[in-house]
Amino acid sequence: MLESVVNISEGRDEHVLATLASACGATLIDWHADRDHNRSVFTLAGARDHDSEAATRVLARAASRRIDMTTHRGEHPRLGAVDVVPFVALGTTLAHREAAVDAAHSFARWWSETYGVPCFMYDEADSEGRDLPSVRRTAFKSRRPDYGPSLTHHTLGATAVGARKPLIAVNCLLVTSSRTVANQIVLKTRESSGGLRAVRALSFYLAEADRMQVSMNLTDLDATGLEQAVLHVRELARAAYTEIAAVELVGLAPRDELERCSTEFLRWAKIPDDASIEDRVAQGGWVARSQSRPSHDADS
Repeated sequence: MLESVVNISEGRDEHVLATLASACGATLIDWHADRDHNRSVFTLAGARDHDSEAATRVLARAASRRIDMTTHRGEHPRLGAVDVVPFVALGTTLAHREAAVDAAHSFARWWSETYGVPCFMYDEADSEGRDLPSVRRTAFKSRRPDYGPSLTHHTLGATAVGARKPLIAVNCLLVTSSRTVANQIVLKTRESSGGLRAVRALSFYLAEADRMQVSMNLTDLDATGLEQAVLHVRELARAAYTEIAAVELVGLAPRDELERCSTEFLRWAKIPDDASIEDRVAQGGWVARSQSRPSHDADS
């Protein structure tokens, strides 16, 4: 089984988001939208390797008709309408990883040829192993696209397409609105500035909440896990006389990582019981899950 975690540059228009979610069908196992970032993450998985790639094409096609990057505004860095498309091997064998790489190149080739969107490969799908931050820094500057035209598409921008192992994206909303405090926490958290191993971190000001957010990607869960990363941020926040107001998973987490977390932490962070990839697939996807739970209890 392959997972595809599609990052779309739209997080505000509820009609557009509902249309995109509907296009994914039964492969949609999670959907997370953020108004401040103006960004959504659609997590797709199916019983067969090709299911997630086929659904990703359907989602990208739907996004191409409804998103125009010339009018897009949001806090999060972005390359295009279909901004980032990683294919994730949920198995551990070489064959699983090769299937993810093949799916990434197949999607990038189709997206660039059919819609004229430049694609940059990253992580295991890139022959040089360059990561996503590298793509953002160098795209159209010192680096040409791996697929598609050398100029960004006029309305759809460009897309980063990768193959990687599972990671966790998690946001910590701080009580403070101080950019200085949030930036200091980020500097002491991300690996690139001497923080935790395999952690990428950025800070964002969320206008609706009038608070700062520390956003992390945990790219190697054996190096730094969910509980360790979040409690590290909490410790730094408290040292700066503030606190974490809320913890938010963006998408899903591997079941074994959640099982490593203490019950006390999961309760404090309010991590849902069914926040694992495996549990959500077993439930039959997003539509089945939404229909089986009261509307007030569904994710928003």
